[in-house]
Amino acid sequence: MKRTFATTAVLLSLLAGVAAQAQEAKAQPAAPAAKPAYSVKSDILWQIHDAEKKLLQLAEATPAEKYGWRPAEGVRTTGEVFMHVAGGNYFLPTFWGAKVPEGIDARGFEKMGNDKAKVIETLKASFAHATKVIEDLPEADFDRQIKMFGNDTTVRMAVLVVATHGHEHLGQSIAYARSNGVVPPWSRGE
Repeated sequence: MKRTFATTAVLLSLLAGVAAQAQEAKAQPAAPAAKPAYSVKSDILWQIHDAEKKLLQLAEATPAEKYGWRPAEGVRTTGEVFMHVAGGNYFLPTFWGAKVPEGIDARGFEKMGNDKAKVIETLKASFAHATKVIEDLPEADFDRQIKMFGNDTTVRMAVLVVATHGHEHLGQSIAYARSNGVVPPWSRGE
């Protein structure tokens, strides 16, 4: 009986110690979770890269002879839409002071819309440019006031326009592709 009492006392003592440690741990504030490395810049760049990837997949999947196709008179052809996006990737960053690289005439891109190889090359280079000038922007500049198309806005809004412009014309390009029997490569399994 003495032995059982001693064993029980030891076990109760151990349990009391564990309970006390649990209470102490509960009373201490938990260490804050590691903050993810997200920022306005990284979120917008993710959107731009998504548009880039899908636009390039569509440009590559579209047959060369469909680059001159347009749904109606007076609207851009398939190739002109891709080149319009490329032009925007060079032009839109100028609102916050980025420079268009020497030798680039973004206003003349649409005239080359029938040349599939040139379109793909230009589209890739334009996204590389847009990505670089956004990556080079200090986060503090996102709140800087600028004029864009005659309106007061911020650098953040101009950077957002780069992303939304790409996605706007991605939607247009998807409609053009499907009108020509081209299934967007990323949706073939659906």
